[in-house]
Amino acid sequence: MRLTTKGRFAVTAMIDLALRQGNGPVTLAGISERQAISLSYLEQLFGKLRRHELVESVRGPGGGYTLARRAEKVTVADIIIAVDEPIDATQCGGKDNCHGADHATGARCMTHELWATLNEKMVDYLDSVSLQDLVDQQRQKQQNKENVVVMHNTRTAALG
Repeated sequence: MRLTTKGRFAVTAMIDLALRQGNGPVTLAGISERQAISLSYLEQLFGKLRRHELVESVRGPGGGYTLARRAEKVTVADIIIAVDEPIDATQCGGKDNCHGADHATGARCMTHELWATLNEKMVDYLDSVSLQDLVDQQRQKQQNKENVVVMHNTRTAALG
């Protein structure tokens, strides 16, 4: 399984949106600037996210996007699936037409079950991580950075 930029950017953009959720609609231009993601690419992704009812659009001045559900109710799997990102480690895409399969008997390749089980584990894991979990991680990182700066400034002032 290889997560492409589509899935990575969708998750990143959703974290950015969720971090700013309490401040009204968030513009795609703002997300684009903060996350260095092309605006036109974000427009495509958010169209899919909106169709899957993960985000809502607000039109007009002060418009943008908001989460359609609370962040704890959105999983990483929801986001990745919404943008059509395949979560599949098999070579056959789940179609049982594996390389090395015996098509006459319908037997799958020797490692099909291994990769199919990995798919299940990946989906289970991504389904266990909520958007809120990722937002909390980002806030904790920011808090840790701020604490380091305060400690550094305090130490510098004491030495000076």
